[in-house]
Amino acid sequence: MTPTCVHRLPDPASSTCTYLLVDEASATAVLIDPVEEQVERDLGVLEAMRLRLLWILETHVHADHITGASSLRRRTGARIATPARCGVSGATRELVHGDRIHFGSSHVEALHTPGHTAGSMCFSFRSPDGGLHLFTGDTLLIGGCGRTDLQGGDAGAMYDSITRVLFAFPDDTLVWPGHDYGEKIHTTIGTERTSNPRVSGRTRDAFQQLMAGLRLPLPKRLEEAVPANLCLGDRGR
Repeated sequence: MTPTCVHRLPDPASSTCTYLLVDEASATAVLIDPVEEQVERDLGVLEAMRLRLLWILETHVHADHITGASSLRRRTGARIATPARCGVSGATRELVHGDRIHFGSSHVEALHTPGHTAGSMCFSFRSPDGGLHLFTGDTLLIGGCGRTDLQGGDAGAMYDSITRVLFAFPDDTLVWPGHDYGEKIHTTIGTERTSNPRVSGRTRDAFQQLMAGLRLPLPKRLEEAVPANLCLGDRGR
């Protein structure tokens, strides 16, 4: 069952999942991976729930959509945190592995998980009911993983990030991926460890060979999105 402190806000055009994490006692919130076209929706959710947005977090420099981070910062006064190795300009804080972002009595912990991009991060969060949650961006998906052929991607690093960092979490840890390509909205570490077709049962070498042979088409908005996201979507407006 989804806890009341985690809210999933999908963008149908890019299949991107934005996540709103709420500290109910302080009525403060963190937003992960906002999408430019959904800024008004996100502001409406914050207003309806009477929340103060404290932080906006990015898991990596996205190639398939433009972030709404700068627009939301202008409208809410929230601060922005990005992975240190992503080369993003304009963030309030650059995160390294183990850093924590606090909001009320809650916090999110940054996990450096390179592979999809050199600076990719996931975020862990423990909800008030004691449940562990991982927001995995484009690193670990439901029955899959992100591509590794763009933006400093590295299949070996991806394998290590998934198997050594993410799979070190307990089996019942809920995984909230950065993209939704099917009916399921989340998975668990135990499920992905035992049945993810790209990773489960594969050696590091076999995984690298698999990823090298995918031959995926380029994201449609790659040339527009990456430069825009390197400045948090603030393109001189």
